[in-house]
Amino acid sequence: MVLFFSSTAHDPAVTIYMGRDKVENEDLIKYAWPGDIWFHVDKLSSAHVYLRLPESIPSWESIPEPLLVDCAQLVKANSIEGNKRNDLTIIYTPADNLKAIQKTGDMAVGQVSFHNDKRVKRVHIAKRENVIVNRLNKTKVERTVDHEATTKYSSVREMEEDFM
Repeated sequence: MVLFFSSTAHDPAVTIYMGRDKVENEDLIKYAWPGDIWFHVDKLSSAHVYLRLPESIPSWESIPEPLLVDCAQLVKANSIEGNKRNDLTIIYTPADNLKAIQKTGDMAVGQVSFHNDKRVKRVHIAKRENVIVNRLNKTKVERTVDHEATTKYSSVREMEEDFM
């Protein structure tokens, strides 16, 4: 099952999604679109949260700060240890920078490494913002997704017509 959220921190609203558990995270890593942006709490266990960039945001390096904060707050809220801490670093990178498919024997399920560490950015979260987390949780929808089928879509708009 995949959890979908809608962020209104950007106009038009954008889709954020995450896996239900570490096994689902493996599928999300494998089938994420190259332009999807992956978020995770740095150095702690957390959900893998993805932002599906809309056509109105030209690149992952130009994600508006309010949208970055939405994604980072969702990651923090879905980290058992990270949710209890203040002053967290959230890392993010394009999904095509994730190097999970070539797992090494010492990598756990859901663990990733990167093709290029220079393509990993960081955002600081001072504390949990319940207003943001609650707003996102009100939009949460859980769906079964045929990951292989979603790879056929060429745009977010096209996929959302079928799934949203």
